[in-house]
Amino acid sequence: MQKIVIIVAGGVGKRMNSNIPKQFMLLGDIPVLMHTIRVFTRYDKDIGIRLVLPEEETESWKRLCRQFHFTVGHQVYKGGETRFHSVLNGLEGITGSCLVAVHDGVRPLVSVKTITNCFLTAEEKGTAVPVLIPKESIREIAGENSVSCNRELFRVVQTPQVFQSEIILHAYNTEYRESFTDDASVVEHAGYKIYLTEGNEENIKITSPLDLRIAEALYRSGKH
Repeated sequence: MQKIVIIVAGGVGKRMNSNIPKQFMLLGDIPVLMHTIRVFTRYDKDIGIRLVLPEEETESWKRLCRQFHFTVGHQVYKGGETRFHSVLNGLEGITGSCLVAVHDGVRPLVSVKTITNCFLTAEEKGTAVPVLIPKESIREIAGENSVSCNRELFRVVQTPQVFQSEIILHAYNTEYRESFTDDASVVEHAGYKIYLTEGNEENIKITSPLDLRIAEALYRSGKH
């Protein structure tokens, strides 16, 4: 089946204490976002790449592509008010049966194995979400109290989240809700079952200076 990935990159770097959007910060010798795009081309050189950026960052991205001689083919779409609306914009014009992944632009260390497992699961079952078992103890907040939970019953959710096109297009044909924290929550709201696949520990989301330092160490060590 034809494969498409919508890479959502709407961060503004507030938690980074920087005027540079986190997706444009350097990881190794090139911006984070370029690593993210490249890993999907390592999975499938023919994958359709749709990059969703805040409209005001489009020219900055074009300059970076020229500066770093980045020539991987992709289409740029305008970001929306929320992640939901950004993904909705990225879905524009998709027709026919295909597989659609949605990935965070600031998860540059996702493994090809994770991407492969997600696409294979979605092709077979319709949906696929990569997850990890929490390593630390967790507690559920109940008013002013908290209760110990069995972490084996919980999963930490990552991206890419992959869906058959008919499923994600139908799911996003709805009004936005605050409970839509990721694409799986939108698809689940539409009545579809979410199937889980194994993620990779290095697939961290870079949202803080510490995250960037960890990503840099993983990148330098080749553990991704």
